[in-house]
Amino acid sequence: MKHYLYTGICLLFFLKNIQAQEDKVAPKYSNEFLQIGIGADALGRGNSVVASSKGVNSGYWNPAGLIHSSEFAEIGLMHSEYFAGIAKYDYLGFSKTIHDPGSLEDQSAIGFSLIRFAVDDIPNTTQLINQQGQIDYSQVTSFTAADFAFIASYARKLPIDGLNVGANFKVIRRKVGDFAKSWGFGLDAGAQYKKNENLQFGLMFRDVTSTFNAWIFDLDNETQEVFIKTGNELPSNGLELTLPRMILGTQYRKELGKKGIYLEGELDLTFTFDGKRNTLIKSNFTSIDPTLGIQLGFKEFFSIKAGLINIQQVSDIDKNVSYSLQPNIGFGLAIKNFYLDYAFTDIGDQSIALYSHVISLRLKLAPPTNSKKR
Repeated sequence: MKHYLYTGICLLFFLKNIQAQEDKVAPKYSNEFLQIGIGADALGRGNSVVASSKGVNSGYWNPAGLIHSSEFAEIGLMHSEYFAGIAKYDYLGFSKTIHDPGSLEDQSAIGFSLIRFAVDDIPNTTQLINQQGQIDYSQVTSFTAADFAFIASYARKLPIDGLNVGANFKVIRRKVGDFAKSWGFGLDAGAQYKKNENLQFGLMFRDVTSTFNAWIFDLDNETQEVFIKTGNELPSNGLELTLPRMILGTQYRKELGKKGIYLEGELDLTFTFDGKRNTLIKSNFTSIDPTLGIQLGFKEFFSIKAGLINIQQVSDIDKNVSYSLQPNIGFGLAIKNFYLDYAFTDIGDQSIALYSHVISLRLKLAPPTNSKKR
């Protein structure tokens, strides 16, 4: 009973925190690079992995899943490019299980994740026209706009059979050339509950206490003058808030015969609280975005994946309203402790339809040969 009471208190704190932030200035889309997703395994399934995520990539999706890392440690890698290679997204993850003294199995796990999303070599044309009013291409320089996130994760099994919890501490660094810089900090919390061999549930609170980004702008006098002459507002130092969001997930798995073939599906519901969004279910208090992912596989050797995301209302030129959605596909291949995943997915706007090929790797590390067997 005390565990259910603890969950209720956390949920109440989460909702109270949302209400406290509603009156503060918070952009609807903040730190959106952390909503793209990591790992082709998850992207191929439409990001529907909050209930089923396990191993190193759980540090991003649901830290409670880190408890299902391999016996010793795991490494995850991903590189993807969006908008015809203009934007680059990189991920590196590490996880390790912790064997408690006196226990017959791993009771906790830690993880570390590093994410970089950047656009490099952006032309800086603020000084294109010189003091004489002439175009001078020698004055054109370039800069990089980059977002970084470092995530430290911890997961723990609870006394209730099948229940795991986890938490993330996030440090965010965002930089736009030498013009603007910010540091941010935030927390995530998650849980997974496996009722039986077929049914599993997941709960994820992103930015549970709100994530705070402190921005500092440093524009030289010449750049400020260009902003003023062109009618642009000079940016000022300030605090950017990322409001909490909640994700509920349900996964069902079915073994097809006795030859190791299985079929599993997961439905996730993402609740946002930053105003009405163009999602399937929307209101002034919360918008709900459902995603669906399925996977057909043979043991851990091979799997085919598909997912549906971004279910939205769209209007044509005659204001006729219809619904659109974004399909994703992918596959996974495992060779001993080496896992290769592929996904064909869009960054999130199906109206542009700039699909990208995403490849990610996972490697399970065995304990040192001189370590004692358990």
